[in-house]
Amino acid sequence: MFRTALRNVTAHKARLLMTVLAVMLGVAFVSGTLVFTNSLSDALQKQSAKGFDHVDVAVTPKWKEAEGDKAGEYPELTRALVDDSAAVPGAARAIGTVQGFTAIADKDGKLLGDGFQSQGGNYWGTKDPRYPLVSGRAPKGEGEILIDSETAKRAGYEVGDKVRMSVDGPVLEPVITGVFTTDDGNVAAGGSLTLFDTASAQKLFGKAGTFDEIAVKAKDGVSDTELRAQLEKALPSDVVETTTGTQLADDQAEAIASSMSGLKQGLLVFAGISLFVGTFIIANTFTMLVAQRTKELALMRAVGASRRQVTRSVLIEAFVVGAVAAVVGLVAGVGIGAGLRSLMGTLDAPMPDGPLVITPGTVASAFAVGILVTMFAAWLPGRRAAKIPPVAAMSSVHAQATTKSLVLRNTLGALFSAAGVAVVLAATTMDGTDGQAPMGLGAVLLIIGVFVLTPLLSRPLIAAAAPVLRVFGVSGKLARQNSVRNPRRTAATASALMIGLTLITGMTVMAGSLQKSIDEMAASAIEADYMVSMANGHPLSPDVEKELKRSGGVTATSPMRNAYALVDGEDEYLTGVNGATFGELTEFTVVQGAFEVGGTRVVVDEDTAKSYGWKAGSDFTIVYEDDEKQKLTVSGIYQANEMMSGIMIDTATLDPHEEEPADMMVMVKTADGTSDAVKDSLEKALGSNPAIKVQDKQDLSNEIAKMFTLILNMVYGLLAMAVIVAVLGVINTLAMSVFERSQEIGMLRAIGLDRTGIKRMVRLESLVISLFGAVLGLGLGVFFGWAAGELVGSSMATYELVLPWARMGIFLLLAAVVGVLAALWPARRAARLNMLQAIKAE
Repeated sequence: MFRTALRNVTAHKARLLMTVLAVMLGVAFVSGTLVFTNSLSDALQKQSAKGFDHVDVAVTPKWKEAEGDKAGEYPELTRALVDDSAAVPGAARAIGTVQGFTAIADKDGKLLGDGFQSQGGNYWGTKDPRYPLVSGRAPKGEGEILIDSETAKRAGYEVGDKVRMSVDGPVLEPVITGVFTTDDGNVAAGGSLTLFDTASAQKLFGKAGTFDEIAVKAKDGVSDTELRAQLEKALPSDVVETTTGTQLADDQAEAIASSMSGLKQGLLVFAGISLFVGTFIIANTFTMLVAQRTKELALMRAVGASRRQVTRSVLIEAFVVGAVAAVVGLVAGVGIGAGLRSLMGTLDAPMPDGPLVITPGTVASAFAVGILVTMFAAWLPGRRAAKIPPVAAMSSVHAQATTKSLVLRNTLGALFSAAGVAVVLAATTMDGTDGQAPMGLGAVLLIIGVFVLTPLLSRPLIAAAAPVLRVFGVSGKLARQNSVRNPRRTAATASALMIGLTLITGMTVMAGSLQKSIDEMAASAIEADYMVSMANGHPLSPDVEKELKRSGGVTATSPMRNAYALVDGEDEYLTGVNGATFGELTEFTVVQGAFEVGGTRVVVDEDTAKSYGWKAGSDFTIVYEDDEKQKLTVSGIYQANEMMSGIMIDTATLDPHEEEPADMMVMVKTADGTSDAVKDSLEKALGSNPAIKVQDKQDLSNEIAKMFTLILNMVYGLLAMAVIVAVLGVINTLAMSVFERSQEIGMLRAIGLDRTGIKRMVRLESLVISLFGAVLGLGLGVFFGWAAGELVGSSMATYELVLPWARMGIFLLLAAVVGVLAALWPARRAARLNMLQAIKAE
């Protein structure tokens, strides 16, 4: 039986090629994901470890708990502590480090990199071992800086150039005195690093005479644990705490591995989808192969082979196919991993250098996935073939499914579908994260149910295409009949395409609806023309609003100033606004009272009012950060959104209780509305500061939606793999269907149907099957998109369903193209059959 199974594999090489390809693509995706994430994680960990090469022990301030009325705080790391650290016997040197936000502009005045990754620091002395100089010299004074080599390369800066930059304050124009290399992770991720001399860095970052950390390097022969013990004896234990560089590197490696696990799981989900789709193709292929060999298998049973031996022979074939696919898929996966790493660089997400990492786990996963998936998919066809009595197989009376089996299948499909719909609908009534797991379960149940019901659904849906197919005459009629001749095969082929389009359509519906909701959120509540904020999300100086007020054409401004307070012993955040102008800059829906902010009158959002039992006119007592108490009155209750909520109070009332007022945003209304000229004038009024963003409503909406667009494009790319596997399934089914119907095609040719008619018949059959799968996928995708939207809508007031009709039309058209392309080779093969040989074929 083993030799027979191997002979069958070599005898049906062409028939099994598509199956090998389907399995290979799934294996390649899995192994490629593992290679990519392992390589990325390894490179980041090695780079992170390099960052600690100059730190054997890190000395950091130790948190002092609150005592009495005195709040908790971090003590200062002074120069004396740096000198004491350098003086311990095991220390080779000690470096005081200072860090802060530094925005650096390109030659066009625009911020380089992401604001959250634009960092600044200090260069220690004239030769800092942490930052080897590529060219130039160390900086001296606020008028000189160093920049990292990657930033210099991106922006085209050289030693001697002047640069516009900001450090949470006015614009500076220092000269670049040198360029350095660094292993800093922010720079590797596309950010920038700017260095000042130590005194300038301390002054600019508001840390005069103090440091954020002390990096101590051990002498040769002294371990980091020995150095740490010496430092703990020499330094005050109530002021500092120490951590070895090894521990810092291990903690960083663990954090990197943890962050990579999310990416790895996400990619593996899509790999699983491809394998799930591929399982249909494998099962379909082996079902057809076994059906074509029923007489052969019956003869084997007649000469003494048991049912187990017949099933085992099919599984041996599947094992060989899976092993071959696993080897090819693993090689292809290494290529995919390398390709993904290169792609990251082209998408402005550069990766640190490092080798491709192919672990034993990756190799084992590739073989386990390839072999187990193939054998699992082939087991049911093999078992079904082994149960056919030899006499029945000889006479082919087993070919049609029994009424009992069809009734059982349809009943199970209806139960799964009903359960899936019920669970999904129940999940839509839940809040946010509570409904995610039930919705996922319901989606799986519904997809399984529809798959089981697909043979039943194929007849009426394909019959609906009959009027169109009649236009093609005999070829169209035959194509329709062939499509429904074997509903199970048609269902398995269409389902592969259905799953891919379900996910793509669902994601598209969600993304379009979220984009519309974000646009409405900005449009519905904000009447201001521009919002001004820091690029890194840090607070703005109150001087920014003053500068904007002095700018020509500005008619109204209001800060959004965050402050901390206590209400009934509970923590609450206040938003300080200009009560006289805020109503002109916003347009909230008022539920109760009036939107009046001024003096002791405040407005509160619905949720906050409900939690405290407040109504319009209610009084409550607030405790400010300076421990002063004040009675406030609720003048109105408004509907909040994701951008603005909470208690809004006049800045004139709030500011006396704030030690250092800071604005998260300043809203601006201009006489001329929004235009490039107005935006330029506002930016110039702020000194063309690269650290400050001036955005209109559309800019704000685009910034929020940018993340969804990026995710959607990634999903399209990942799901394309599942669609490619589905295309292979259509080709495979048609090719084997042509082989099965050789006699029939020969007879059609003999009675007058020409080669063009044969080609048209096969192409139309492929087109019908593809469109059938597409219609099911679009329908399920819209349903899942709506359901997921209902879940999101529970926490987003402006959410509304948007059906992307144009994109869905494109998806349907692409499915039709898939059907036509998939039929090219099978149609050509069918048309080239010799009619006499085909008629004699068995």
